[in-house]
Amino acid sequence: MALQIRGALLPNFESTFGVSESLLGLVAPAGTVGFVAAIVLVGLIAGRLDARHVLLLGSAAMALSLLAVAVAPVYTVFLFALLVQGAAAGVFRAIDRPLLSHLYPERIGRVFALYALAWAVGAVSGPVIASAVVLVGDWQATYVLLGLSILPIVAAVWALESPSEWDERRLERETLVRLLSKPGIPGTMVGLAIVGGIEGTLFTWLPYYAGTFLDRTTANLALSVFLLAYVPGRYAYSRLIESVAYLRLLTVTTGLAVPVLAVVVGWKHVGMLAAVFCAGMLLSALFPVLSAYGVELAPEYSGPVSALTTAATYGGIAIVPAVVGVVAEATNIGVAMWIPALLTVALFGVVLLTWARSSDRRA
Repeated sequence: MALQIRGALLPNFESTFGVSESLLGLVAPAGTVGFVAAIVLVGLIAGRLDARHVLLLGSAAMALSLLAVAVAPVYTVFLFALLVQGAAAGVFRAIDRPLLSHLYPERIGRVFALYALAWAVGAVSGPVIASAVVLVGDWQATYVLLGLSILPIVAAVWALESPSEWDERRLERETLVRLLSKPGIPGTMVGLAIVGGIEGTLFTWLPYYAGTFLDRTTANLALSVFLLAYVPGRYAYSRLIESVAYLRLLTVTTGLAVPVLAVVVGWKHVGMLAAVFCAGMLLSALFPVLSAYGVELAPEYSGPVSALTTAATYGGIAIVPAVVGVVAEATNIGVAMWIPALLTVALFGVVLLTWARSSDRRA
């Protein structure tokens, strides 16, 4: 929710702080830079940390930074609060998936799919809640509500004991080299970087592209339809993932996503929204399934693996949408939107190559 409400509130930020569009563009990187830096730094040393203390620190800092965003008097303070909020989220998320993998070692795939389902629910509901709050009050109230909603989580983590199942090993430099030499780890990182590029492009550019041939209201629905499909999609994969091998499932979903994304880009008609929903259903499998596969390759080092794969994902999210913008300016957005479709073809090849090189039973 904290991530997805930013786009919905951009016009409100602009009017409140009186900044230009170029300065407004700093909103996204302000949160992302702090998030990626924190998740990598904390994830790599996860084996040296107490999981409960890290979760407590991350959730408390998240609540306070969200409230700080709401009361920021000037734009520089606002951006700094977003930076801290992203870092706090990164601290929490550096530990949460690794901890889940230790708590449920035999059901990592299902648990990761349900974890990703929770993200999808927040992603869909965040902009809706932000729009509803703005109708009756100031945009700052949205961040106050979010900050207050995290306080029960802080209280719950405070009351719990440190988990006895947290047996994450300490990562040494030599071990990191061995991890990166495992056949599946580089494939997972490359695959997730491509996934980040595909999703980041659709999150950023899909409504803009749809607006070139649909009315603005309908075009704005495109992203909502795409994100909404993640909810039933990830629920379905949480059921399938225990009976279908990871890379086999990814081969099917990625292979089907190639023609579906071609329809999304090529069909300039309101009917493309149906293809957008199908694309969301298929693409929603990629992040949780690939993440689970990577962690199962080295479950005793789930923190570093999660940190590296998440950093790869957000690298794709940061880079590819910018490339799409450059291509759109040089040609047009219709041409540039073929980039995520082509990346899906590349991802299909990466999955097949990783499958061919893997000897792991869950491949």
